[in-house]
Amino acid sequence: MEPRERGFAHELAWGTTRLRGRLDGLLEAHVSRPLRELDGAVLELLRLGTYQIHYMESVPAYAAVSATVDQVRVEAGARPTGFVNAVLRRVAADAAVPPEDMDSLLALTTWGSHPEWLVRRWLSRYDVIDVRRLLEHDNSRPPTSILPIGMNSEEALARLAEDGVEASLAAEWSPCLRLADTSSVASALRALPISIVQDPASNLVARYADVSSGTIVADLCAAPGGKALALSDRAARIIALDRSESRMRMVKDNAHRTERPLELVVADANSLPLVAADVVMVDAPCTGTGTLARHPDARWRLKEEGIAEMAALQRSMLDAAADVVRPGGILVYSTCTLEPEENERCVSDFLAGHPEYVIEPSEAFTHEDPGGAFVDSEGFLRVEPWRSGYDGSFGARLRKAL
Repeated sequence: MEPRERGFAHELAWGTTRLRGRLDGLLEAHVSRPLRELDGAVLELLRLGTYQIHYMESVPAYAAVSATVDQVRVEAGARPTGFVNAVLRRVAADAAVPPEDMDSLLALTTWGSHPEWLVRRWLSRYDVIDVRRLLEHDNSRPPTSILPIGMNSEEALARLAEDGVEASLAAEWSPCLRLADTSSVASALRALPISIVQDPASNLVARYADVSSGTIVADLCAAPGGKALALSDRAARIIALDRSESRMRMVKDNAHRTERPLELVVADANSLPLVAADVVMVDAPCTGTGTLARHPDARWRLKEEGIAEMAALQRSMLDAAADVVRPGGILVYSTCTLEPEENERCVSDFLAGHPEYVIEPSEAFTHEDPGGAFVDSEGFLRVEPWRSGYDGSFGARLRKAL
């Protein structure tokens, strides 16, 4: 596609996915039967048309209706075109305004555009105001940040400015740089080839690990390589592993571009071909509920029962990693989920079965470092999206006895 068409398609696809719950709420007021009874292609096209009408200012309402009806004719035949035309005209005549009671479960799931089961879980743990702020964060367009490697922020910003790339410090607690335009990633990486795309929350995990100089680090779920590369200036060796060969090619490409000598291994984290390492990182696969702004489709794919399944996989990975850490070494566990079963409960279960490990809070954050505000009283790293403005993340730093 041409850049303009590509941008339009990206906005339409991701915007419709992100606000699917809200779009369905707007449609339900003008459809006499449950939306689930509609033909799948017709429903998707109604969502796309509704998003264009209310959320794409560059598209006149009449054009959105006409284009959608034409597409329905292609995808589903002539029969439903009259129905789609009538529904979208009524949608266009209504204003898309939030309900008066935004704290109700119905409003949080429809206007807030999240599955009811997930909203209920969050309401059981967080204040309704925080839940509302979390939903608003997830429904916003996430910023894009890069991490300069081997260079301070001031020098990196100056180089970007020389190449016409507008950027700023992502946050006072982060060395990452926030790009003013998310489409300028390629230009930024050309200006700063020794850098990687990385959200500040992900970088915070690498800082929280507090890896000592000269150590051997094994990153067991390395792809696409961001955390391993963020640690590359301190570690003597970094062994990056991932079970996916195609994803390991991403690590290889990033390592080559940034000129970092990572040692790459395709291997399953539950069956490790390693003897020992000073630091073992387990950036575990998870439900990713802290990154729903960046992955808006995930909220509709996730199932509540998947949380327990994921927690069992994470615990298995931790058990395997425990045997690879040298006596006196460090095991760092991290996720990008907000769910306690995958975070603190997973760590508690692990510690109950491995008394040789204890939580050791990171010393990377001094009292003056604002990054320390994300370490709680138990020593866990917690980045909450509605407070930070970035992805959510969790980390636990565990010391193995000598």
